[in-house]
Amino acid sequence: MAKQKLTQKFVERITPPKTGKADYFDTETQGLLLRVMASGVKTFSCRYRDLRGKQVERKLGNAKALKLSDARQLFMDIQVKLARGEDLFEERRALKKVPTFADFVAQSYLPHVKGYKRSWQMDDALLRNHVLPIIGPFYLDDIKRQHIVDLLSAHRLKHAPASTNRIMILIRYIFNCALKWEVEGLSRNPTSGIEQYPMNNKRQRYLNDEEAARLFESLATSPNPLLPYIVAMLLLTGARKREVLDAKWQDFDTHQRLWRIEFNKSGKTRYVPLSDSVLVLLDKIPRLEGNEYVFPNPKTQQPFYGVFNSWNSARKRAGLSDVRMHDLRHSFASYVINQGHSLYEVQHLLGHTQVSTTQRYAHLTQDSLLNAANSAAAMVPWEKTSQKNQLLSQKPLTSRPHKRQGQIRPGRELIHETPPLPTASPPDNVERGKSTT
Repeated sequence: MAKQKLTQKFVERITPPKTGKADYFDTETQGLLLRVMASGVKTFSCRYRDLRGKQVERKLGNAKALKLSDARQLFMDIQVKLARGEDLFEERRALKKVPTFADFVAQSYLPHVKGYKRSWQMDDALLRNHVLPIIGPFYLDDIKRQHIVDLLSAHRLKHAPASTNRIMILIRYIFNCALKWEVEGLSRNPTSGIEQYPMNNKRQRYLNDEEAARLFESLATSPNPLLPYIVAMLLLTGARKREVLDAKWQDFDTHQRLWRIEFNKSGKTRYVPLSDSVLVLLDKIPRLEGNEYVFPNPKTQQPFYGVFNSWNSARKRAGLSDVRMHDLRHSFASYVINQGHSLYEVQHLLGHTQVSTTQRYAHLTQDSLLNAANSAAAMVPWEKTSQKNQLLSQKPLTSRPHKRQGQIRPGRELIHETPPLPTASPPDNVERGKSTT
């Protein structure tokens, strides 16, 4: 260790040692040193005590790019920051630890959600297709609000508001996870302050008797022999599509008349009562020997990943191209409501945690509303007399007989009168991960 009053001329003319290295400590600026390697490389470094009182040595830069005066000024700036409780080198080290958005998703986010989130594959698909190609290469602390706004605006041009909002919610959650896990260098969520797109997705579509009959006539010709049973199960129980497709025989207790749905959207086990028609339907569904699933794909022996293509073909043949599979759940709720049952009952049948969610499914027919309006006639004496005379002279506006509970309304003939559909395997394209065409 040699002490030397460093000058720019000395730095430029000093000859390298034959082997190893030679350190020259500046007598004018304590802690500053010039390191000369046998290869001829010269660098400025500094030694100081960090914020924890530990002596450390940090490289300032190459002597070819950094003049002596600049090295002294830089070291002075470091000492000033240390006096303020800041460490420039630690800040740089923290920046180097900040991952890119793509790295954080791959190394931290996805491994985390795979442990508890059943729809993590949907997250993965949304990220790969819509998010990572745009902001994946950016470091987390470099992503600004404008980046997110631009991404969402471009996505909205080709997608519905609900789809774009789903992207934003996912990005927001990922950044919240990064903040919660104290990722280096990240101090804010760039999605903060960005509002969701307004949605008018409270679409009301319900099957009437004539539409249900047409639908089941079309289902009878579907290349997927299990599709009629799947649709009937959706209409008779009001269950969600994924709950039906993943149903197992062991989940049905025909003695207690309950269907246990362990994995569902709410994350809590719920029980669906089995009506008479559901019991009849379960008896008619063809079983694959040794298979635990009620609706297994005959080729994979596993639940169908999706049945959209076969469903889409069937609804188009029936002239019901606007009917979604989820509308079958709406139709179930509408029918139960119109039979005089309460929202509270429908709430529990559908597995909703809040009755406000059930209200959007509650659809009263015109006949039900007319009957309800006519019930107010008793409050006006002459209207009561007029209505009585009308009833004596003609039939009521509605005279619908009460159907016994559990009776299947749409597609009744399919289940009670016709023999089971053929149990031959569907075409090759009916397999898990592929829908029928």
